[in-house]
Amino acid sequence: MVVIAKEDDLRIGSGRTARFEGEPYGSGISFFHVHNTAGQGPDAHVHPYTETWVVLAGEALFRTGDGEATARQGDVVVVGAGTAHAFRAVGPEPLRMMCIHASPRIEQDFLDDAAAAEAGVTF
Repeated sequence: MVVIAKEDDLRIGSGRTARFEGEPYGSGISFFHVHNTAGQGPDAHVHPYTETWVVLAGEALFRTGDGEATARQGDVVVVGAGTAHAFRAVGPEPLRMMCIHASPRIEQDFLDDAAAAEAGVTF
């Protein structure tokens, strides 16, 4: 069986980022196909599974309680289950990135400001 999900049908609101949840398609993974400009990105949150990012273009600054790191085109970044994290697009070029969730459904809990600060994951 082959199933094709059209990216235009997966877009979040009027933005450029697409959200794919695998369960309805028989897939064991889910992902966001991110298209962000400088300063854009999700606030601090956690997942009950690992998340893997593949930077397709541009640069992303990642923050966890362990510190921060910048990833560039071609880099792969992994964060473990239950690890609070956030990222932002940085640099002049738009960020294009696949955010792969090791789950057929996206499960994420956003942290309030106090919890994000306590975890060391603020922008």
